[in-house]
Amino acid sequence: MKEPVLVIMAAGMGSRYGGLKQIDPVDEQGHMIIDFSIYDAIRAGFKKILFIIKKEIEETFKESIGERLSKHIEVEYVYQDINNLPVGFRVPEGRKKPWGTGHAVLSCLGKIDGPFAVINADDYYGKHAFSLIYNYLIRAKDEEKYQYAMVGYILSNTLTDYGYVARGVCQINSDSSLIGIRERTHIEKKNGKAYYTEDDGKTFNEISMDSTVSMNMWGFTPSILEELNIRFRLFLQENIKSNPLKAEYFLPNVVGDLINESKAGVQVLKTPDKWYGVTYKEDKEEVVKAIARLKEEGIYPTHLW
Repeated sequence: MKEPVLVIMAAGMGSRYGGLKQIDPVDEQGHMIIDFSIYDAIRAGFKKILFIIKKEIEETFKESIGERLSKHIEVEYVYQDINNLPVGFRVPEGRKKPWGTGHAVLSCLGKIDGPFAVINADDYYGKHAFSLIYNYLIRAKDEEKYQYAMVGYILSNTLTDYGYVARGVCQINSDSSLIGIRERTHIEKKNGKAYYTEDDGKTFNEISMDSTVSMNMWGFTPSILEELNIRFRLFLQENIKSNPLKAEYFLPNVVGDLINESKAGVQVLKTPDKWYGVTYKEDKEEVVKAIARLKEEGIYPTHLW
């Protein structure tokens, strides 16, 4: 059995945050959120990281993160490039937006031949989550269906007070299998409740605070990469004309399609951990306080490395 690899999506430049938030320290020792994720991943058993980055941030990213962490775990890089499209397609004129999380993970095609986990670089997932996903992956293998997993969070534990977030909202059956997932790109808190909009804020629909959501912490076998490759061409055929500047190839939507087609089974590994992230600059103060509390509780040492 091949050792699971941790794939970290770090290509985003933090447009809403206003800078390269992946390298923004969250404690007095200069640790970033990504340090805590990798520390937890190593504790869980991961031995290799594959960073998905953009060429434009390569030098800064390697100097700030990659070279430092390579002393503690094996590190490799792949690059998400907006121009990396199937033969016959080209980037629509005026498009600057990346093609989304599905396209990011597709960048790993040819680089991974065993089970792997996927996370965002700028989200704090919690120690428990990494143990859950690693323990699943060391036993994972495809059977009649592809065998995947997702760490599920409680929506109320994943919202910010300073704006909207994107979350994959999940439907789960009695044996904790995922039966459906829908990417909601705009969920926000209002008066203690959660609402989403699909028409740029013209109308809002309430969503339960107890909903199980995806924070893009997935466990996959290599089969997902070929599915992403095949379906990306279909996505472009359907969307490049209708929404050339904003259409995104979302990883949760591909997983949802595979479930609906009875090609994949996805085990939901629920965690009570609270998510922390810096979607907006105003989020940073709460993250700093949370990290300090976790250190006081003995979850992390003062110095990780």
